[in-house]
Amino acid sequence: MKIRVGFGYDIHQFKEGRELWLGGVKLQHSKGLLGHSDADVLLHAISDAILGAANLRDIGFHFPDTDPKYKGADSKLLLSEIKSLIASKGFKVSNIDATVCAEKPKLNPHIPEMQDVISGLLEIDSDEVSIKATTSEKKGFVGREEGVKAYAVVLIVSNEK
Repeated sequence: MKIRVGFGYDIHQFKEGRELWLGGVKLQHSKGLLGHSDADVLLHAISDAILGAANLRDIGFHFPDTDPKYKGADSKLLLSEIKSLIASKGFKVSNIDATVCAEKPKLNPHIPEMQDVISGLLEIDSDEVSIKATTSEKKGFVGREEGVKAYAVVLIVSNEK
């Protein structure tokens, strides 16, 4: 069995008039995240980690913000495409460990639903999707409630020797 590890990171600023999507779940908040797609920083960090582990570059390479086809794109659909991309190389996701940094909204009540959405998209057990939430203790970009960032580490496996 071959195993690989990938790391992903994403950050987006808040913007009035946008929906807030995190981990494939729509959250109630006064602002959403600004981006070419739905700006789901958690799914983007996970996507980059998966692509990196499979040596398939990054999310911007596969879904460029210069392509109008991805304007407002649902990041769940992008993650599903990434699952297919790594499958074509003989890999599947084994587990994910992710952290979301946000002052508001409080994310802990939404983590089980995020785990279910992500595990369903990747066809893995929800116990293999670890999501943690933290703040920046009122410091920096996140602490000033200007946006949200996320980090992810992913292990992918293949049956190849």
